[in-house]
Amino acid sequence: MNIGPALAALIPSVGVGVIFWIAIRSLMNADRTERAALARMDREDAARANEPQKTPEI
Repeated sequence: MNIGPALAALIPSVGVGVIFWIAIRSLMNADRTERAALARMDREDAARANEPQKTPEI
């Protein structure tokens, strides 16, 4: 039984699947990083909003 042609037929599909997996993983990591950055900016803005207002001395 010769498995070579069957494996040769599957290699392109496996390759495309691996490329697709890498692309989706990159998108998910980028989304996670962006959400973390936005949450950090929101916390900083909230902390600034809760600080007492400094009045300029005359």
